[in-house]
Amino acid sequence: MLNSDQTEIDLPPTHSESESVFSDCGGGRAGSAEDAGSVGLCAQSRIAEPGEAVKKDLQHLSREERRRRRRATAKYRTAHATRERIRVEAFNMAFAELRKLLPTLPPDKKLSKIEILRLAICYISYLNHVLDV
Repeated sequence: MLNSDQTEIDLPPTHSESESVFSDCGGGRAGSAEDAGSVGLCAQSRIAEPGEAVKKDLQHLSREERRRRRRATAKYRTAHATRERIRVEAFNMAFAELRKLLPTLPPDKKLSKIEILRLAICYISYLNHVLDV
């Protein structure tokens, strides 16, 4: 998990070991002086790290803006959606468990969450009353 000072950057895929570093600049052919000159020029214009320019661009942004941009990534959104789905599922399971403990007629009657809570409050009050008597 990233802290608030770190940024998450979606980087383009990197070259595999079998690919030439200069494959983007003409296939990595060497031989003629013209080819060597074009490869050299392209190698000088390449950025050492693929995300380096983006990182430099993000350094001047405020902490809040970096957080906002990190949250705008697809990876962050899918992770957040997954966490939210798990949270809602746990929430619904807790209501189902509470519903099983409450006496209603008919017992299979579908109740809303607010009805379950109100019924639970009334049932707890009733049980307190029974204990006091």
